[in-house]
Amino acid sequence: MSATLEIDALVKTFGAATALDGISFAVSAGECLAVLGPSGSGKSTVLRSIAGLDVPSSGRILVDGADVAGVAPERRGMAMVFQRPLLFPHLSVLDNVAFAATVSGQPKSEARADARQFLELVQLEGFGDRSITALSGGQEQRVALARALAARPRVLLLDEPFSALDPELRADMHSLLGQIRRQLNPTIVMVTHDRDEAAVVADRVALLSTGRLLQHDTVERLYTRPASIEVSRLMGGRIELAGEVRSGVHHSAIGAVLAPEGETWADGPGMLVVRHEAVHVSTLPVEVPPGMVGVEVVVADRRARGPRAEITLACGDGLLEAEVPASRPLAVGQSATAHIPRSACTVVPAP
Repeated sequence: MSATLEIDALVKTFGAATALDGISFAVSAGECLAVLGPSGSGKSTVLRSIAGLDVPSSGRILVDGADVAGVAPERRGMAMVFQRPLLFPHLSVLDNVAFAATVSGQPKSEARADARQFLELVQLEGFGDRSITALSGGQEQRVALARALAARPRVLLLDEPFSALDPELRADMHSLLGQIRRQLNPTIVMVTHDRDEAAVVADRVALLSTGRLLQHDTVERLYTRPASIEVSRLMGGRIELAGEVRSGVHHSAIGAVLAPEGETWADGPGMLVVRHEAVHVSTLPVEVPPGMVGVEVVVADRRARGPRAEITLACGDGLLEAEVPASRPLAVGQSATAHIPRSACTVVPAP
């Protein structure tokens, strides 16, 4: 159930509209890749092209090195789980899971015995005789996942399968997917518009926008080392400081920031970006720790977010963002010091 997958210069057009514009990325065997992007970015078209439901205009789809772009969907060794479970209401839970084996000619008793193993894997042991109509939404999605796994796909494709579930059920499904990965080590490509979900389930992320691949990288690097200001914004980045790099040092409203060790910044105009989670705020006189940049700021805004509060900090013509516990007594107009780790700073080209 583990195969390598490579997407090479994939293009898909619908009339005059380009849905995919030369997308390329690779997925290692046993890896989980999240295809992330806003609505209209082309992420579902990528998944449908891999599955064979859409025919690419050009490009290659390689599974274990063999191009399957012209192969019929049923012969690609793929299994897909959609946002809606799409189960057969006239079949029992067990027969839904056994469906692929049954239609391929396997004796029903053998197909059902095999299906029971996958129901146990998705924690629905004992549900085999139930009607689909007797299941909750989360249970239906577990059955859909078991049915896909029972087909023993070379690549498992997930098209926003948990987006219709409430937060608690989604967290349960994320945990279940982690358990399945530990037991079966499948190759997974999952489409999502939720960057938090991608961070929880995926090893790497392919971030798309308007049919273009912006960055294919680990979740951590997408957050902390975005390739562009567009990547930073799509990943929820809120701090952008315009300035200029001179001799490897970025100069902006917060002063001079030296590039982190092992990183170089090209001279010229550039935007300093840093995650708001990395900004520490102190109202007491504190010596700036080594490896930190200290900035005198004034609290310009404060927004309650349940147990946390988002605060905007003014520093000259620049603005910083930070999060603090809601109990922190930081009021608008109060002076403070912001400490920013140099390791959390990076420079991207100015838009």
